[in-house]
Formats: sequence, C-alpha cells, structure tokens
Amino acid sequence: MNAKHGGRPPAGRRLARRVTGAVLWGTLSLLAACEGKAMAEDVSPALVRAMAPTGTLRAAINYGNIVLAQKGADGEPAGISADLARELGRRLKIPVAFTTYDTAGKVVEAVGGAHPWDVAFLAIDPQRAQTIAFTAPYVIIEGAYMVPAVSPITQNDQVDRPGVRIAVGRNTAYDLYLSRHLKNAERVFAPRSAAALDVFRRDHTDVVASVRQPLEVYARDHADVRILPGRFMAIEQAVALPAGRPEAQAYLDRFVEEMKASGFVADALAKSGQPDATVAPKAERP
Repeated sequence: MNAKHGGRPPAGRRLARRVTGAVLWGTLSLLAACEGKAMAEDVSPALVRAMAPTGTLRAAINYGNIVLAQKGADGEPAGISADLARELGRRLKIPVAFTTYDTAGKVVEAVGGAHPWDVAFLAIDPQRAQTIAFTAPYVIIEGAYMVPAVSPITQNDQVDRPGVRIAVGRNTAYDLYLSRHLKNAERVFAPRSAAALDVFRRDHTDVVASVRQPLEVYARDHADVRILPGRFMAIEQAVALPAGRPEAQAYLDRFVEEMKASGFVADALAKSGQPDATVAPKAERP
C-alpha cells in the first residue's frame, strides 16, 4: 500500500485512469452513433414493407406495466415503450399509430386478430413465442411477492406450498412463469395486473405476485404488508413482432442493441421516472 497517498494510486495514475475511461466511453458512444447512422441509411422499401405492411408503424402499448408505459400529460402514450416506437418510426421515415391495452394478455391476443400490430413491448415467454418473435431484452425488471406483515412466509422459496393462494394478473409474464413452476400453491386470478392487489385484499390471499415497482409503491403506504426479499423471477422485456418477418426481425435486433449501447434506453427510463429498472446487457451474438 502506498502510505504517502493513503492507499490511493498517485494523482497522475488516477488522472490516466479517468482519461482512459473517458476515451473508452467516447469510443463506445461514437461506435453507437456510427451504427445508428448506418441503420438509418440502411432502410429499403422492402424493409419498410416487412416492418409495417400498411405504411404506418402500428405499435401496441401495454398500460398494465407501469415501468414501461404511462399516459402522458397530453393523454398520449409515454415511457420507454412509446419512446422506442417513435424512434423506430423516425428511422423508418413512417408515421406511428398507437393502440393501447390494459393487459399484456390482450396485446398477445391481438397479434392475429382484427386489429393487428407491427411492434409491441412484451416480456419474453415461451408460450407467447408460438405466435410472436422477440428481440433480445432491452430492460430487465423483477417479479416479486408481497405478503401480509403477519404472514409466516419470509422467503420466496416458502411460497410454493399446499394451501398457499397467490393473487396474480391473468396471462401476465409472471402468471405464465408461475403456471410452469408452481407445484403446490394455487393461483387466484385478477383480470389484469393492477387488480391483483384488489384480489389480495378482498379475498385475503396469502401472497400477491407482481412487478416489484408497483408493490413497493403500495407497501410504502401500507404498514400491514411486506415484500419478500429478492425476486422469484427476472422479467426480460423485449421488442416483439408477429412471427414470420425475418427481415424486420434482423433490423429490430440491431435497433435494440444500439438503443441500449447509446444510452437511449437508460435515458428514457430515467425521464419516465423508472430509474430502478435495469438496462439489459449486450446480447451475445451466435
């Protein structure tokens, strides 16, 4: 240890590290900017048709996930989902039309219905992947459990036991996950994610499962509940499109990676009041 500097490296070395870090960050930003410029120039009429067959980018927004989507002061969609859709439309040089939903399940149902969409913002799930293609994740959020303060349940691994009832929004990412992993506990369904708290209160279920952020908001104002430590699942949020559009899929894959690397995703999360959501790491390319 260097006693003269109290265990810290000399000032010259610290400066060199800061300069090296600044150069590295500048290089990464420059590379992301160059890739973004290349993507903007690499938009052919065929790609636009593959991405948006009607000539308008039809974007599905799920208001059921407050981390990703909120209603703006002007009544229009806001948040990371809407920001990504608008940026994608800007690069494709086509208008964006939003259709909003109150649950992810309804977004999934609409993909082959009377009002289809071109892009959506959903959690990756193998059941959904039967009709939907996903990019790598751009945001990772946590699925968490909340219980009454007097509950004997103190850990996530204590939830899946006979007699335990879990309130959960039907067809949410965490509901689909629990349907595959629970062996003993019973799910009690709410029509949408936000209503799971009502079911938890009204029906006196033992647990409610949801995204961590709204549970934390609720727990701050209600001393009679507590959130279990850790998470029971990681929810990987990705850009989705109808299956069978390989050219559009390839472009979206590059788009998402650039949005993460350039800081666009982190900035949009902070701007929408969701700084605790985690930007997903760079995807490992095969």
